[in-house]
Amino acid sequence: MWKLEQPAHAVANGYFVGAINRVGTEAPWNIGEFYGQSYFCDPRGQMLAVGTRDQDELVVADLDMDKIKEVRNTWQFYRDRRPDLYGPIVAD
Repeated sequence: MWKLEQPAHAVANGYFVGAINRVGTEAPWNIGEFYGQSYFCDPRGQMLAVGTRDQDELVVADLDMDKIKEVRNTWQFYRDRRPDLYGPIVAD
């Protein structure tokens, strides 16, 4: 699920995601090993940079912010939104 859920959010919302996960185990819980692989993905859900599974490290990526507009214009999920009609849905 780790490499599926956040890219799906990036696609659904047309934005970049930086997902952080630790490595190793933590006392006193010892509930299992964390699987690392922090990553960045773009608005199309494509991985831009992925960390290792078992080492502490800094993961960096260049994010082309123009890609957000490009993806939103191409897929047009946001084009058909009607935020002016949300009022009755969220009213107390």
